[in-house]
Amino acid sequence: MNQALTISNPFDGLRKSALRCRERARSLVRAYPREAIGAGVLGFVAAVALGSMAVPNPATSPAAHAAPPAPPPMTYQQVAPQQALKINADIPLAGGPNPAAAPFLFKGSNSARAQALDCLASAVYYEAGNQDADGERAVAQVVLNRVRHPAFPNSVCGVVYQGSTRATGCQFTFTCDGSLGRAPDADGWRRATAVAEEALSGSVYAPVGWATHYHADYVVPTWASSMAKDAVVGAHIFYRWPGNWGRPAVFTEAYAGREPNAAALRMAALAAPHVTPVTAQGEVAEAVKDIPGAEALKLAPSMRGDKRVAIRFNLVARKASDEVTTEDYTKKFGASDNLKYALSSQTVATDEQPLGKAATPATASAAPSGGPALASAQPYSAFCPGTTGAICGASFNSTLTLISSRRASIARSSSDSEEAALH
Repeated sequence: MNQALTISNPFDGLRKSALRCRERARSLVRAYPREAIGAGVLGFVAAVALGSMAVPNPATSPAAHAAPPAPPPMTYQQVAPQQALKINADIPLAGGPNPAAAPFLFKGSNSARAQALDCLASAVYYEAGNQDADGERAVAQVVLNRVRHPAFPNSVCGVVYQGSTRATGCQFTFTCDGSLGRAPDADGWRRATAVAEEALSGSVYAPVGWATHYHADYVVPTWASSMAKDAVVGAHIFYRWPGNWGRPAVFTEAYAGREPNAAALRMAALAAPHVTPVTAQGEVAEAVKDIPGAEALKLAPSMRGDKRVAIRFNLVARKASDEVTTEDYTKKFGASDNLKYALSSQTVATDEQPLGKAATPATASAAPSGGPALASAQPYSAFCPGTTGAICGASFNSTLTLISSRRASIARSSSDSEEAALH
């Protein structure tokens, strides 16, 4: 009979076990109330965590691991500077928070820091050397922001010289417009180095936030309207990427800890050919052929090739052109003695003898009182060889008359001075 009841009621044993467990739990709660509450909270947190694993997280979805956007090329709208100032002023600042960037933590050797300092100081000097300290600090902040963004190299020199050896595509214009050929002045370089040193040591320029782009206010890049405008500092306008790629959480790239050689990057940038677009055609394009080291390039229709001319400047060719030796003009064309003398740096000697034969005493009758006799009877051919006698004589007589008048005037002045001294 008992076996039959057990078979007919299979869940009676489970109910009795559950009742016993509940009674034990109640006794534990009464005996240890605090511990029981803590265990309950811990169980609730664990349940929430397990439940959240089943919900897709956008931050960890495959879309979040998409490739970062490529840095836009430095191309500009063809507008006058005054018009550019107005266009830039009409672009509003982006809404929402603009948090300050985190301090940059340099982790590398002393040699790597020296290279990073050189590259960062170069960017500060050539990009903002004509601005105040805030303008220089803002440029340094953008460089270090890029180092930590996945769209850019993770070294300071890599960021500064990115694209400098391409015909178009340099990110900082001073690396591809020939500015590096101009040696910095001592005071300006000292200021730029101090700003760079502070930035590498963790100093933050908060007004630009996490900005990764900027440009001068007198130009309008083609990408300006697609970026979020963060701040205006001096003559520069600063931007960040809109959306997720401009948020602080993206700037997680670790610093490489090593740097390429700054001097080698500078030399490569100077030697590379570059393209500078100009807004002219026709005669300008033809004149390009006469510029040493320059070459006219045809632009694609997408780059407004119908209205613009591109010039490739090969600095190596220009240097070779400057070093070409030229033949002396006087030797090349067999210049006369008079032309050689005029082109030379020689001066008249104090004991220089006049041209022609010495004057004879018979011509002294025409000499003014107190002055030497003039050689009026001297042959004309001695003074101007190669000319006819009539032409030479007329010119020579006019010269003698002028000299005689001048000497007479000098004699009268001397006589008047002597009389005044006697009285």
